[in-house]
Amino acid sequence: MGTSKQRWRISFHKSPSKQPSFPKEFICPISGSLMADPVIVSSGHTFERHCVHACKSLSFTPILPDGSIPDFSTIIPNLALKSTILNFCRSSLLDPPKPINFLTAENLVSSLMHTQKAQNLSSLRNRVLSHISTSSEESVTPRSGPTRPSCYSSSSASDVDTLNTNSYEEDELVGKLKSSQVSEQEEAVIYFRKLTRTREETRVQFCTPRVLSALRVLITSRYASIQVNSVAALVNLSLENRNKVNIIRSGIVPPLIDVLKGGFQESQEHAAGAVFSLALDDQNKTALGVLGALPPLLHALRSESERTRHDSALALYHLSLVQSNRAKLVKLGAVQALLGMVKTGHMTGRFMLILCNLAASSEGRAAMLDGGAVECFVSMLRKGEFDSESSRENCIAALYGLSHGGLRFKGLAKEAAAEELLIQVEETGSERAKDKARKILEVLRQKDEEEEEVDWEKLLNSDDDISQSRISTSSS
Repeated sequence: MGTSKQRWRISFHKSPSKQPSFPKEFICPISGSLMADPVIVSSGHTFERHCVHACKSLSFTPILPDGSIPDFSTIIPNLALKSTILNFCRSSLLDPPKPINFLTAENLVSSLMHTQKAQNLSSLRNRVLSHISTSSEESVTPRSGPTRPSCYSSSSASDVDTLNTNSYEEDELVGKLKSSQVSEQEEAVIYFRKLTRTREETRVQFCTPRVLSALRVLITSRYASIQVNSVAALVNLSLENRNKVNIIRSGIVPPLIDVLKGGFQESQEHAAGAVFSLALDDQNKTALGVLGALPPLLHALRSESERTRHDSALALYHLSLVQSNRAKLVKLGAVQALLGMVKTGHMTGRFMLILCNLAASSEGRAAMLDGGAVECFVSMLRKGEFDSESSRENCIAALYGLSHGGLRFKGLAKEAAAEELLIQVEETGSERAKDKARKILEVLRQKDEEEEEVDWEKLLNSDDDISQSRISTSSS
């Protein structure tokens, strides 16, 4: 297993002597090069955009150097990382990276497919031989290393060995997870994390009520290693769509939320990733809101950990697609918090996605109109405070959501001088931006019956007269 991983890293990354020393998070795991157009995918991994498109085009899912498997179902620009990379290059007097073209990315992925297939076959052969020669010794494992259940794992569902859950393997794993010895718990959970890191089949077959029940207790362990590895193992299990609903139903979410609130920092990172992963399933969105995931996710947006902030924002985006969660977020003061964060210019694209969802509800619109969202968005558009066209488009989309706010929106838009700016967007923006700007302008130019019939000056004067009359009556 170790040999396979070592060769994998070599196949993914160029020799350090041939490229400048960059932080590893700046490097695309597929191309091995500095990312120019990083995107984050559903599993939370970040890649160069064309590498993701090439993988999807070739129907290929790579196994990453850390053993994890990405989920390419959703692609969102990683604007914060892109900005960080550009600032790093600028401060280091380096030229900014150039995006690789699709053809180059496709060739890289095609080559990787052949390499991974050869490694999988070699790894499978070695594990089968190892299992045959050492199966009688596996019950006596040195205390210095993780205790390994007697099952062995291969790299694909078509391998010759098939795990039989609810059998000896599961009994042994659950027994060690529930052991009264802390050292055995630690060994078992570390191994379980490794076991579920790469194999889809293993993740599905070990996501059972018994295993989840044992894991639920360990998630809130006061021992850092046990807590961190337990939550990380849960993230691995949650990567499979078939597991997401079962995990929610197991009762493991409340302790997971407790970790997100006050666990060890690395545990909080994994907890945010687990909630994000679970939130991708439509059946789980309402349940996560009911179980109390929204308040700690909002709080986690201010975490010191960049990974926690990013995954929390993505989780909130998916959860805010449900109306019941939008209403809860408004009551929690999410609108003011998100508008304040948007103004800082950090993670603007992600926060704007959440605000777009909130603007689609009556409660969200009212809170945003009261909170100065129209002035905020118009000011950002006027100053061009975006590092990508998609962020700018999302800002206009949020304004479009607010345009359903009737006369209140029209008054605020007029006060912010939005019409002139929207005319410019309609002329020079992207197709999506032009379409939204055009629709907002139609709303602003539309004459409502209420506007045509009401004489506001007369109404205000009449209110003054009524007030004076009441005062006189009261005095008498």
